[in-house]
Amino acid sequence: MADKSLAHDKQVLHKLGYAQELSRRMSGFSNFAISFSIICILAGGISNFALAFNSTGGGGAFVGWFVGGLFAMLVSLSMGQIASSYPTAGGLYHWGSILGGKFWGWMTAWFNLVGLVFVVSSVDVFLYVVFFKDLLLGTVLGVDVSTFTIWHQHAFVGFCLITQALFNHYGIKATTLLTDLSGYLIFALTVVFIIALFAFSPVQGLDFSRLFTFTNYTGDAGGGVVPATSSLFLAFFFGLIYVMYTITGFDASGHTSEETHDAQVNVPKGMWTSVFYSWIFGLVMVAAFILTMPNLDEAAATGWGSFTYLWAASRMPYALGLTLAVGFVIVNYICALAGLTSTSRMMYAFARDGGLPASSFFSHINPTTRTPTYAIWAAIVLAFLSTLYANIFAVLSTACAVFLYISYTIPTIAGFFAEGKKWKEKGPFNLGAWSKPIAIVSGVGVALLSVTGMVPPFQRIFWLTVALVVILPIIWVAGEKNRFQGVPEGEKIVERQKMIAEIEKKYGE
Repeated sequence: MADKSLAHDKQVLHKLGYAQELSRRMSGFSNFAISFSIICILAGGISNFALAFNSTGGGGAFVGWFVGGLFAMLVSLSMGQIASSYPTAGGLYHWGSILGGKFWGWMTAWFNLVGLVFVVSSVDVFLYVVFFKDLLLGTVLGVDVSTFTIWHQHAFVGFCLITQALFNHYGIKATTLLTDLSGYLIFALTVVFIIALFAFSPVQGLDFSRLFTFTNYTGDAGGGVVPATSSLFLAFFFGLIYVMYTITGFDASGHTSEETHDAQVNVPKGMWTSVFYSWIFGLVMVAAFILTMPNLDEAAATGWGSFTYLWAASRMPYALGLTLAVGFVIVNYICALAGLTSTSRMMYAFARDGGLPASSFFSHINPTTRTPTYAIWAAIVLAFLSTLYANIFAVLSTACAVFLYISYTIPTIAGFFAEGKKWKEKGPFNLGAWSKPIAIVSGVGVALLSVTGMVPPFQRIFWLTVALVVILPIIWVAGEKNRFQGVPEGEKIVERQKMIAEIEKKYGE
């Protein structure tokens, strides 16, 4: 049965004009786990909690998670349907190209690539600042971290990036073992953490009205996390960046399509299930945060320390706190590692079609490890450089969310217009009559959500977005449209198929 599935996967890939260069070792669970590991509600769900809570309090965080998660769910369904038709590495780039045209595919690729680089850098910075330094060392172990400097951060992030690259370098099997472990760990740690918060809470009784009460904590009331505004709606809208950053990165299932068994079924399933479970478990976790805080006003006044306030107030035993803190460090490390896997596959796929400078370099596959080794190491260099551009972790996370969701929107909207015309043959995962309504609601919703990451104090993201929107089309018109061949279509697929057998011989396929 497995051989039949592999043969079908290879046949579909050949039909799209590509050889089986990457090693197809990932099961359906592994494909789910890599997206679930990148989403990791124990990463952004903790580190960016203040963006929502310090905007409009308990209601902003809880209702915001529900609303933002719903949009993410719709996007994952739309993207999953497209992935079922076109199961290729670098998925979004291919989907944008096939459904919207060469230019839109090229734009999708650049936004997705920049967003993925920020995924890796933001998670590793969070890992150091929030989980390793402040929580594990400072709060749990009682180490004086006040003398730590930015050089400690650079050294820690550099160490993480290098070791994450080594795991990726030596094969998808090693990466899959870690992301599978992370999938189980996230479930287990989240359940234990939620139970511990309630079991050892100093709060007498549960006030569920907190979950639906909106309080304006912008400005000084929220420690300056969110700029002051008199509008609760604007404050709530801004706080949606919390869930938008956390429930993202599920395109990893698409990027590892060529490494997944029965990709047309398992890739879309990996996308929507990773979002669904993150959405539901995250909603319960956010509720636990809000319900077990001794005083919401005091928590908000601590600014970015609102989660630390919650943790310090808990009466959980030392051993349990230490275990949870170490677990958080581990899953956040694997979160960035999975992000690096996704980034390198995106670079490889884009370069394979000539989309990057020195494309033959970035599309190189090591015949022994069957991984895009040069793309992996280039990705960690870019990730480290991005921390120098914006070492404030809120800026890094916001950039990640904005650019990834822009790259999600393009193929989703392109699919809306191409369905029934250019896009006639769908895969096993088919939304049927719901396809177009879901596409348009998710596309418009995500476009609006992207705006939340471009207002003060994140003007840098606005200007970087403007720069990409202006500069990329200029580069395209100036000559890239003539140089870049794009994804193979029509006669190009026939030409590629003549070389496929020769390419696969190198890998023993």
